[in-house]
Order: sequence, then C-alpha cells, then structure tokens
Amino acid sequence: MNPPKCDDLDYIHFLIDDHFQAMLKEAKERDFEPSFVLFDTWYASLGNLKRVRDYGWHWLTRLKSNRLVNPDGEGNIPLSQAKIPPEGRVVHLKGYGFIKVFRTVSENGDGQYWATDDLQMDEASREDLESQGWRIEVYHRGIKQCCGIERAQVRKAVAQKNHFLYALRAFLRLEIHKLRTGNSWYEAKVSIIREAIRAYLGNPTYSLTPTA
Repeated sequence: MNPPKCDDLDYIHFLIDDHFQAMLKEAKERDFEPSFVLFDTWYASLGNLKRVRDYGWHWLTRLKSNRLVNPDGEGNIPLSQAKIPPEGRVVHLKGYGFIKVFRTVSENGDGQYWATDDLQMDEASREDLESQGWRIEVYHRGIKQCCGIERAQVRKAVAQKNHFLYALRAFLRLEIHKLRTGNSWYEAKVSIIREAIRAYLGNPTYSLTPTA
C-alpha cells in the first residue's frame, strides 16, 4: 500500500489499515484458519473487510452509526436510521455487499451496531463471539497496565523485541499467580510494589539529607 496524499487523519487510517492487513497476511502465511476474525470499529474499513473475505474467513466487528447501508433496496441511509430488530437484520453495506447487523445497548444507554458477513448468525452466537473478543481486550489492557509492554524506552529493534518478550513472560507469571491464589493481576502488581516499599523503609539503602 502506498501512503495517501491527504490530511493527518487519513494518514492515520492508512497506517491502521496497513498494520491490520499485514497481521492478516502473516496469519494466512502461518496457515491460521479462524472461525471468525474479531476486531473493533477502528479496523472496520471496506478494504479490511474485503481482505478478510478474500482469505475466506468470516468476520465480526462494530460499525459506526454513520456507515451507509441499504436495508430495503430503496437507497442508502445511515445505519442509525435503519430499523434493526433484536434478531438482527440483513442489509447491504455500501461498497461491500450484504451483511447482517445487530443493535445492542450498553450499560450507559449508548447503542452499538455489530456487523458480520455471516448472514445466518443469530444473537446468541454474536453475544458469544463478543464475549470472546472482550477477553482479548482484557488481556491487552492487563499486559499494558501491569507489565508496561508499550513503554519500551529503547529504539533498537532487538531491544524492543527483548522488552516485548520480558513483558509477556511477566504477564504469564501474573496469570499463573492469579490461577493459584485467586488474586487479580492488579492486586499482584500492587502487592509486589507494597512489599518492596516496606522492605526499603525497614532497611533503606540510601537516605536523603533535608535541605529545608
């Protein structure tokens, strides 16, 4: 893909799509055959949807409410204006083809639109896939907040790879600890810091001289 000659936001979208499609290509080359590819709204561009389809995989994602769909053959309208029953509805997504859309309501009352290329999917299957996707989100949040995987203060590729591997190793240790004790990743991290502070206060290596 060649970078577009456009504004910063379009360039960000280009980078997101380029990264997403590179991951798909890598998965295909490693002979992955997923039942579904799950991804968030940021990655739901037409190019990405078509690339997943080209690989012969099904997908499930969320769409923004302003995506144009044709629900009844009368013309394209924003997704937010289409009537979506609880069991979902098959519509034509502009530039792509027929998809099935579901509308859910979050705890804060906001409506969300889920879409898939599997026209036979029911709400129970969609909800199960959403739950699986949420567990992946929880994992990413945990490895960022508890293991600092995105905070590599290095530039060389080999150092960055080492940082990622150490973060993954630390996360696995936290996960094993959680399975053995029932304590969350966050509680384990806090307890490590708490014990380190207690040990230092009990026997400080360095002491600061007051200046005031």
